[in-house]
Amino acid sequence: MCGRYTIVVSMEELMLRYMSETPADRFHTPRYNIAPMQNVMAVIHDGEKNRLGELRWGLVPAWASDDRLGSKMINARAETLLEKNSFKTLIRRKRAIVPADGFYEWKPLGDKKQPMRITMKDGAIFSMAALYDTWKAPDGRKISTCTIITTTPNSLMADIHNRMPVILKPEDEASWLHRENDDIEQLTSLLLPYSANAMRAYPVSPLVGNVKNDTAECIEEQMILF
Repeated sequence: MCGRYTIVVSMEELMLRYMSETPADRFHTPRYNIAPMQNVMAVIHDGEKNRLGELRWGLVPAWASDDRLGSKMINARAETLLEKNSFKTLIRRKRAIVPADGFYEWKPLGDKKQPMRITMKDGAIFSMAALYDTWKAPDGRKISTCTIITTTPNSLMADIHNRMPVILKPEDEASWLHRENDDIEQLTSLLLPYSANAMRAYPVSPLVGNVKNDTAECIEEQMILF
């Protein structure tokens, strides 16, 4: 699964990376420990251009009876997207990118688990494939939410965790986002493990285990003490 990640770059860097129009709310602070059910920065395509804004992490399908379902739908498995009612319609029209510059997983070490941060070797922003939907509450409020797609691990991730987020190749991002693309076979072919050669993993502090900790200390490399 993918349950924590980071995006510590500026709003301007995100806008340049995704060629997005200026968001209505340009306020964005570095996030060192993003967790499910929080609002996250995401990119969608509105049919004409990319748009950068916030979605709540934890998908609530439009047909859901209430929004509590979101906490159970933070991830969607690439292998079964077309089998699940919650996802199979969204992949045609409601695809998104969740920008990140790192994500966390916990590596088993004996009877303990060591938190690891996984990044690109060059520290670049990368694009996690996602789906989104909008749910209307009984009182009329609209809540837009997302789920991050996961796949099998690459060789770097294999001894850390049995899943990893789908990271799109930069040349595939436009195809994934564009609203007019409904070629399901082509879209699902993009949902593969990213090249391990381009990535690195390093140990970080157990601080990341608490969602209240959202400081630069979370991403500092640590010695493994056990």
